[in-house]
Amino acid sequence: MFCHSLGPLVLSLVFICSCASGVRQGVPPLRVVPRVDLNRYLGAWHEIARFPHRFQEGCVATQATYTLLEGGKIEVLNQCRKNSLEGELSTARGKAWVVDPETNAKLKVRFFWPFSGDYWIMYLDQQYRYVLVGDPDRKYLWILCREKTLDEPTYMMLLQKATDSGYDIADIIRVEHDCD
Repeated sequence: MFCHSLGPLVLSLVFICSCASGVRQGVPPLRVVPRVDLNRYLGAWHEIARFPHRFQEGCVATQATYTLLEGGKIEVLNQCRKNSLEGELSTARGKAWVVDPETNAKLKVRFFWPFSGDYWIMYLDQQYRYVLVGDPDRKYLWILCREKTLDEPTYMMLLQKATDSGYDIADIIRVEHDCD
């Protein structure tokens, strides 16, 4: 009896979530790179810029490290300093998995069950030095780099690619790093 009474509630929540998470009206589908070599993508990436979100509030010197796990999933280790370069180290561990094996450019990331988010690789340097990552709803955006800094022309080019993809970049945050 308990399971039967939850059925309509669960279906209602699924319907509401699916309607609420639709792509913005008038924005074309988000394009991703044709192919990602996951072995080359693994390793450490420094966050150069991002959209503001509660889960990253106050984060500076942010770094994401991707490690291949058995079964093809990827461990995600996000680390940042809170509020200053000398601030407390904050870490979050999650798992990612490919949802589009044709390109390997569309992934899902989960930091706590049952919630997961889209991680779509929109632009990737041929040498895997910098990347533009977003989601089809245009709520999330990250510019990541293997180094702690990114030259200004490249940064501006990535912002233009985000704008061309339907992102409003007015609120983007540049991330502070200790560049010693």
